[in-house]
Amino acid sequence: TRKESSAASDVYKRQGLALFGVLLGKAGQTVTYLIRHAMTGDKDFAHSNNHIIIFGWHDTRTKKMIDYILADTKRTERRILLAVTEQMDHPFLANEQVDFARLSSFTDLAELERVAISHADKVIIDGQDDDQTFTTALRISRLVKDECHISAHFLDETKVDMLLEHCQNIECSSAKSAEILVRSMQDPGSSRVQEELLSTLHGDTQFSLKVPSGCKEMEFGTLFNHFKRQHDAILLGVAHNLSAQNMDLNPPLDYKVSEGDILHYISVERVLSGEVDWSSLEK
Repeated sequence: TRKESSAASDVYKRQGLALFGVLLGKAGQTVTYLIRHAMTGDKDFAHSNNHIIIFGWHDTRTKKMIDYILADTKRTERRILLAVTEQMDHPFLANEQVDFARLSSFTDLAELERVAISHADKVIIDGQDDDQTFTTALRISRLVKDECHISAHFLDETKVDMLLEHCQNIECSSAKSAEILVRSMQDPGSSRVQEELLSTLHGDTQFSLKVPSGCKEMEFGTLFNHFKRQHDAILLGVAHNLSAQNMDLNPPLDYKVSEGDILHYISVERVLSGEVDWSSLEK
């Protein structure tokens, strides 16, 4: 009968609405769970690949580092993963390019696997103190892939010497306050030049570019003229590995540059390898 059919239809509608409500509730719970995990740093990033990991948190400095990375508009697109040990929530939750992981330790193997340390392309270590930076660098130096570049910052220069005795794949920097003060005293404006070269937010910045494989031997002078004329960039020197421990700054014009060498230059924006006419530079 019509009444029975209508009643059955009402039952189905109520059941459908109830099921829809359950699905909405489950979806809401899932979204809430994911947001909470992202906010608290409990999310698993073991699936990440070719990413940047920043170990350590400093209220002002870490934000500047991320701003500088993102300001390089021609950089290779890599997600940034901030790893901390502090009890804190995601400080960059509104930024879709920055992930957040709160670890119990920077040296625990399981925790390092959670941030996919073996698949990272770039690593910055800026611990709470030099001891944390040192132990973290020592731990991860053998866990990263061969082409991964690690940067570590120290206040104590003796820590740099100690670390380089054991780890050759880490580029260490230290506070050069004495050198900067003397340079500014003897050559006024030197500190401003250094600030300009380090910041991607304004003006010319220091970049690097690896000479691609397959390129024949070139002379530094030829490269220097090409970069200035074609890209308005100034070559500063040539390094032979990522850590640049044996860099040749301002080499003679007949200095030989080969495939795999790394060119350091200053420019308003990054010069990509594909933008350089390498064939015209070969001897």
